[in-house]
Amino acid sequence: MTSQPSVVVSGICKSFGTVVALRDISLTIDRGEVVGLLGPNGAGKTTMVEILATLTRPDRGSAVIAGYDVHTAPAQVRGSIMLTGQHVAVDNTLTGRQNLVMFARLQGLSKPAAQARATELIGEFDLAEAAHRRVSTYSGGMRRRIDIACGLVVYPQVAFLDEPTTGLDPRSRRNLWNLIARLKNAGIAVLLTTQYLEEADVLSDRIIVIDRGAIIAEGTSDELKAIAGGTVCEIFPLNPGDRAATMEALGPLLPKRDAAALGSDSGPITVPAPNGAHTLVEAVRRLDSANLQVADVALRRPSLDDVFFSLTGEFTTDSAAQDVMQ
Repeated sequence: MTSQPSVVVSGICKSFGTVVALRDISLTIDRGEVVGLLGPNGAGKTTMVEILATLTRPDRGSAVIAGYDVHTAPAQVRGSIMLTGQHVAVDNTLTGRQNLVMFARLQGLSKPAAQARATELIGEFDLAEAAHRRVSTYSGGMRRRIDIACGLVVYPQVAFLDEPTTGLDPRSRRNLWNLIARLKNAGIAVLLTTQYLEEADVLSDRIIVIDRGAIIAEGTSDELKAIAGGTVCEIFPLNPGDRAATMEALGPLLPKRDAAALGSDSGPITVPAPNGAHTLVEAVRRLDSANLQVADVALRRPSLDDVFFSLTGEFTTDSAAQDVMQ
């Protein structure tokens, strides 16, 4: 890590008419760090990326990318970054190889160097069988791979990945996750915007939660999960009629009696489990002593979905459901 962050954003604000897209956004990203920008549709994620990539000017605030100011040195910023948006930006009428060579030439590589780099990337992104086909014939996953490969003909200092796995099948998503890990290992700073909770959890060194254009939380995955509470033990009585007796048997493991939960005939009884498995074992021992049967009992850590719900009162897109739909 260098002492100078690769991305420094201070007080960025942006409105479109009466709609406020970004409210006083400040963040930093170090070299080789992956920062996830998590939020629902319309939260301001894409607007943030467009400003950092010099595609949109902010109303107020400043941003320095790889040492260059987006206001005074936009060309140098563009020469230092890779941008992959939600829509593939390559030429559909060209083949995969032709796209790679074209992008390499635009980056200043000689013709032999551009050809050599195209060959390297075709192998690295598993595109050999499709390299001589027009991109218009590619599947969604292949189009995403060629798009990212074109952005890597010359390794950038910063990569902006704006919901890069949108529309991809689970296998293609996993391949892209592996690529992001390689970018990190190469020392490239990555800003990853996503709606997928699992994606942010797995890939990000830090996560910034944004809602309605404002940062509402920031930290590591574990730090954010602590917002929603610690590990809990969830107990499902086998007989709904035993719910009151089950809560009575659990006794001091329950911090307080919840009248609403007591009167419910479905859903788990939630027991705080600061001692993890020890709490679960104690709960099972108490229920066994009271001759009470359970349909299921399990430990569960808070998810990022729990975090977002605790912060905003609503859930983000469910990644598992998205995978099924894809």
